[in-house]
Amino acid sequence: MEYISRSEAETEDLGRRLAAVLPAGSVIACLGGLGMGKTAFARGLALGLGYRGRVTSPTFTIVNEYRGGRFPLFHMDLYRLNGPDDLWDIGWEDYLDQGGITLVEWSERALDAMPEGTVRVSIAHCPEHEDWRTITMEGAEPL
Repeated sequence: MEYISRSEAETEDLGRRLAAVLPAGSVIACLGGLGMGKTAFARGLALGLGYRGRVTSPTFTIVNEYRGGRFPLFHMDLYRLNGPDDLWDIGWEDYLDQGGITLVEWSERALDAMPEGTVRVSIAHCPEHEDWRTITMEGAEPL
């Protein structure tokens, strides 16, 4: 399914709407370049799960955990990792076994490690308007 986001708030809302339909244990592979809105999407996902705290990019921490919602959200950023083998060093399997929602930014660095059933969310510039985003979701029901 393809969506057009005209603002950061619309990108967050799409994440919030996705959170409402995700079952426990879901993994979201988020793809897109710098500044595309991956963290805004993550904020919306956290809100949709019921988390009310601050959501920030995990670029330097690799993983941010958000608890207190319907499910815990494990927000990962693989930008600084060298490849799929580095996932095991950060406890990838442990996170997946907790039954929360795992959102992986820069997932293109480790797509082979994503489990079956992973939802793919690609965010790119919209061809019609540079400030808008085209968000494509694969593996999730239409929102």
